[in-house]
Amino acid sequence: MSPTVAALYVDPNGVYAALEDVEVWDEARDARLYDGPHPVVAHPPCKRWSKLGACRGYYDGQDAGCFEAALRAVRTYGGVLEHPAYSLAWKRYGLARPPERGWARSMLDDGWTCQVDQGRYGHECRKLTWLYYVGPSPPTLVWGDGGMKAVRVNDAGSASNPHRRSRTPEKFRDALLNMALDVRRGSH
Repeated sequence: MSPTVAALYVDPNGVYAALEDVEVWDEARDARLYDGPHPVVAHPPCKRWSKLGACRGYYDGQDAGCFEAALRAVRTYGGVLEHPAYSLAWKRYGLARPPERGWARSMLDDGWTCQVDQGRYGHECRKLTWLYYVGPSPPTLVWGDGGMKAVRVNDAGSASNPHRRSRTPEKFRDALLNMALDVRRGSH
């Protein structure tokens, strides 16, 4: 089966890797160079944009153009971009701040934004995430707090397993892939 969705900025051994209908763009392939034709699911690096990055002195948005390229790919080919809640990138690129439940439509472009808790999709801790979607009417997602306690950074990203907090649960991956597939089925 040929790819129908491109997954940008993902782990080549992660949850997208074994899916035959997904074209994986990892760090080595340089997702900034993606030029279509498939809709995308983009996970641009977040440490330079997130509040957690601020704790480590990285809250400066200097990501070598990764977020900007991911945003351009979503706007050009349709799909969805995910980033940590309260990402500095939202303000920098003029994206609509999402409501706590449901979708907000941008007045400046074709995009929609929302907030989800990946804990509602199987993540082991509360992980608020903002989505930017370009495509036909956005889907209803599982809204609200997952009812889990926030986990300290050391608990979720210890030295023995530094990628634990950043991993994407399969159920969340599937929701994002379905959004990109809706772009293929609908009209973008």
